[in-house]
Amino acid sequence: MRSLLVLFLICGAQVLAGQSGFLKGEFIFPKETWHNHASCIVEAPNGDLIVCWFHGSGERTADDVKILGARKKKGENNWGDPFEMADTPAYPDTNCAMFIDPQGRLWLMWPTILANLWESALMKYRISTNYLADGAPIWSVNEVLHITPGQEFADTVEAWLKKEEPRVDTLGSDALKERARNHITDLRRQANDKLTRRLGWMTRAHPFVLDGKRLIVPLYSDGFSFSLMAITDDWGASWKTSTPLCGLGNIQPSIVQRKDGSLYTLMRDNGPAPKRLLQSTSRDRGETWSEVSDSEYPNPGSGAEIIGLRNGHWALISNDTERGRGSLAVQISHDEGATWKWKRHLERDEQNSGREEYHYPSIMQAADGTLHATYSHFWKPLPGEEGKSAKTIKHAHFNEEWVRGD
Repeated sequence: MRSLLVLFLICGAQVLAGQSGFLKGEFIFPKETWHNHASCIVEAPNGDLIVCWFHGSGERTADDVKILGARKKKGENNWGDPFEMADTPAYPDTNCAMFIDPQGRLWLMWPTILANLWESALMKYRISTNYLADGAPIWSVNEVLHITPGQEFADTVEAWLKKEEPRVDTLGSDALKERARNHITDLRRQANDKLTRRLGWMTRAHPFVLDGKRLIVPLYSDGFSFSLMAITDDWGASWKTSTPLCGLGNIQPSIVQRKDGSLYTLMRDNGPAPKRLLQSTSRDRGETWSEVSDSEYPNPGSGAEIIGLRNGHWALISNDTERGRGSLAVQISHDEGATWKWKRHLERDEQNSGREEYHYPSIMQAADGTLHATYSHFWKPLPGEEGKSAKTIKHAHFNEEWVRGD
């Protein structure tokens, strides 16, 4: 049964696992040679599923990249044809995220890359009240999300750098010490430059709605190589930023709330070993964050997402290895991350061949309590094999019982 389940997963077929737990999966569109990456999924009020991702001949260096979307109507087995969600002509539009606000409006957020460098990202967002019909949403709001960190940003970065500088002398080689000193100099300059600290911020995981009133948009910068939260208490009429979450390569934050009201974030690890998801906590509704530290969860430098379920459990979806993206797991915690009692793999390259990658997952809980995830599914021929690399977005529908093995 296990080998049959693995076969069905690879083929994108629908399967049942166990008596009460279930897993179904399918490709949203056939694999193709175009680049398709970084999806996000939401459930509309009518039960339809909507997913977005970016599509083009590359990423930041390809000016034909746009945001596409697709819809799976409630009760249907197949996804509809992809449609355009956003396209800035002659600019790459990348890492998109969506959510539906308490008013029932659909938000799309994404960065447009101004100069083919991640550091030149300009955040944008759209809002739709008319998105339940077939095809693309009709957008009623089209705005730039102005990220405006002030002097507090520079002061926080400076305080962190002063703590890091003494560690340079503990590094092994002179060349490594020199690179570290140059990096510190660059960060100090960037933090004190108004333009540099206002550009380059990007979305990845779902925005987080706190208490139905505050919207927190998790952001990250490849230039600074750490994270920041954009916050609005009036649904976009005005924005402010949190203090930066300074660290060595902590990017692409995802937020969950504890029962005591505090917020917890896990972030992709783009820093040195050990390769772990990085973590931080906020006790003032996302405005300041604790010192970034390593969690216990392995991470190969790939996106992850954590969400709170309505029964109080947490769900984490991630590549659960320190190297490679050939293993994609879902874990469930019943004690707010103190332990992760249950774990199951949506995808796994048992031979670690490097042929397939499953990564950049998005996860959400539907109104019926089940879970939906989407993720990038890449395939490439091994040396000596014929064929071209191919990419698609895959959708998985499952429940907590499947993760628990019930």
